[in-house]
Amino acid sequence: MRHGEEHGAERSRAVIQLKRVYDPESSDDGTRFLVERLWPRGIKKEALHFEAWLKDVAPSTELRQWFSHDPAKWVEFQRKYYAELDKEHDALEPIRKAMHHGRVTLLYSSHDREHNNAVALKSYLMKHT
Repeated sequence: MRHGEEHGAERSRAVIQLKRVYDPESSDDGTRFLVERLWPRGIKKEALHFEAWLKDVAPSTELRQWFSHDPAKWVEFQRKYYAELDKEHDALEPIRKAMHHGRVTLLYSSHDREHNNAVALKSYLMKHT
């Protein structure tokens, strides 16, 4: 098996799931990463179980404020967010390493389960890992 084929096989086994920080923790969550720049409202730091709080993989404050969870801006938000992520190789490394060992859960706080930074981040990771 050539090196590229080997890497592709590893990638296909990687499982990334998304979960709101307000949803209950589950034994099958795997390694949990908080991917928000701001601490989620109403959550006590000692109550949330996670491996790391990866603020630098969250959208910039400017991008987050521009997007303002407006689904009409979703496509443009993803494009701008991916451009930010392209500059954050080191910040993404904990997630990439965890993906090689099993399931990863990205924790987010948005009410919108379809248009949020964790959805975009998962898509980015699946294409760039």
